[in-house]
Amino acid sequence: MSTRVYVAAAEARSGKSAIAMGLVSALARHAGRVGIFRPFVAGSAQPDPVLTLLASRLAQPVDLTAATGITTDRVLADPAAAMTELVGRFHAAASEVETMVIVGSDFSGVPTPTEFSTNATLAAHLDAPMVLVVGAMGLSPEEVARAAEVMVADARAHHAQVLTVIVNRVGADLAAVRAATQAALGEVPVYAVPDEPLLSAPTVRELMTRVDGEFLYGDPERLDVESIGLIVAAMTMPHVLDRLLPSAAVVAPGDREDVLLSLLLADGANTFPSPSALFLNGGFLPSPQVQQLIAGLRPRLPVISCRGGSMATAAALADVAGTLRPDSPRKIEAAERLFAEHVDATALIERLGATANGAITPLMFEQGLITRARAVNRHIVLPEGDDDRILAAGAQILARGAARLTILGNPEQIRARAEHLGLDLTAAQVLSTDTEPHHERYAQEYARLRAAKGVTIDIARDRLLDGAYFGTMMVLMGDADGMVSGANHTTAHTIRPALEVVKTVEGVSVVSSVFFMCLADRVLVYGDCAVNPEPTAEHLADIALSSAATARQFGVEPRVAMLSYSTGASGSGADVEKVRAATQLVKERDPSLLVEGPIQYDAAIDPEVAATKLQGSPVAGQATVFIFPDLNTGNNTYKAVQRSANAVAVGPVLQGLRRPVNDLSRGALVRDIVNTIAITAIQAGGQE
Repeated sequence: MSTRVYVAAAEARSGKSAIAMGLVSALARHAGRVGIFRPFVAGSAQPDPVLTLLASRLAQPVDLTAATGITTDRVLADPAAAMTELVGRFHAAASEVETMVIVGSDFSGVPTPTEFSTNATLAAHLDAPMVLVVGAMGLSPEEVARAAEVMVADARAHHAQVLTVIVNRVGADLAAVRAATQAALGEVPVYAVPDEPLLSAPTVRELMTRVDGEFLYGDPERLDVESIGLIVAAMTMPHVLDRLLPSAAVVAPGDREDVLLSLLLADGANTFPSPSALFLNGGFLPSPQVQQLIAGLRPRLPVISCRGGSMATAAALADVAGTLRPDSPRKIEAAERLFAEHVDATALIERLGATANGAITPLMFEQGLITRARAVNRHIVLPEGDDDRILAAGAQILARGAARLTILGNPEQIRARAEHLGLDLTAAQVLSTDTEPHHERYAQEYARLRAAKGVTIDIARDRLLDGAYFGTMMVLMGDADGMVSGANHTTAHTIRPALEVVKTVEGVSVVSSVFFMCLADRVLVYGDCAVNPEPTAEHLADIALSSAATARQFGVEPRVAMLSYSTGASGSGADVEKVRAATQLVKERDPSLLVEGPIQYDAAIDPEVAATKLQGSPVAGQATVFIFPDLNTGNNTYKAVQRSANAVAVGPVLQGLRRPVNDLSRGALVRDIVNTIAITAIQAGGQE
């Protein structure tokens, strides 16, 4: 997985682009192949200017389309869908680079607090530590420190990690600003970068465009030179000359020919500062005689005519903010120099490499499922081709390359329905359950395996018309690696064929299930919440061991809590004794596994409660796998957490079978089905 870092600010004109460019340039020198990503862009069809700028600092070519996310209006319309799409687009863009720099949005219509929170949320989903840029223009050291505190708190509230804070455009005492901010933030490293007027200075061309000006005289190449400062020449010519500033734009009435001529001469002399341009307002043009005189002078100073009055023109010009562009060499050099002088890039890169947040958001977990499923490239059969949700999920799986698929049902009807829904299922194999030679081959094998139960070939042929049986036999006989069913059938209907012919893993007496409970910042494993109503102590031990193995397979380090209504030796009774016996069995069968029981839920998950109820336990207060004593408790608990904590429940994931078969809730959403298909593919890959 690539290292990634997210650059964001909480206000406009903080100089975030300059900081991002300095960071990209530093990483390009020290961190191998660097990629860039811009999640939120304006709706313009033109390439995003920040992406274009950053791409110019990289040696390798950048696909700007792949590096671009979605428009801000789409985020406002459907934030959840936008986040899901952005995470997918990011991982596709990051697949071939060592380091990714993500540059947050630029306040193009979204209210500031909402926008920063959106950026922080996405940073958490991408597991990208944040570089927070705090604009310091016009603020005291105390005000800067307070602004930084608010930003860091907001980022952490959305489960993002803060790598560093860079206070930018500091106009006051640089050391005082950095010291005040560092004192406020504690362990978060703080850097302070001074203000450089050149970086925010517009070019003469940008100024001319703002006032719809007409270029009259001068060197056209100087239109792309930055203009720093503004002078309104409402006084007599000698006083105008006294007030000239280097590279400043001058605004004067178009009929002030004395000012015009004096500035043209000053621009060519060594005795006065050279302005950047002269804007003649009011729509007046010089007299023919003066125009003739100017033609003989061959001036280089850009002279621009515009129709507005002096104050309106000056106000419009003062409002123009310059941008960093690939064709701004002076600005680029200044920005990279300031970053190198005031930010310890080496320490920052080392800190980035050592960063391990530990937070896992639901989108991170789901994207990880797709990534791992894509890597193992397994073949999954979906028996319920008559369900639109199955078709939609199948199309998403195929589009993301997460698995190869066989969909069971009437091929003509499935293809027609997919076309009606606008789904691309051309890469899927579509089979009817009476397709030969598969149907007869599966029926013969099923009859052989179930002969002791009185199953004849005629009974077998009849059963193999059922998608669950046909799909199970595909898995058993190696024509598919796993099966996902249950969108419009009961759990029993899905599991029964697997129990009949696939059987359980050696040493496991019971098929069970887990839910991956994706909370805002972590993933917990709950078992069993879907299959076994009243498990015995032996069954609970099997469920715990299977759940720990499942957790480990999906990146959750197992610390197993055997749940009960009492903790440790504080309670007694048949239910508690069952859990205590199950815990002992788990310890005997896998001494290396961290397990605690009996233990109450609060003591298992809350470190403060654990400190009072069960001190010294390696599981209490930090459990990741929760084994419920019965189905009633487990099913109600997972649904309560799902609804009350707004958690994403991924599952049920069946475990204990020799081949992966997974059941869907009949209320499953397309997203749930996609996750279950990916999980099944990963299970199949892990069984080799």
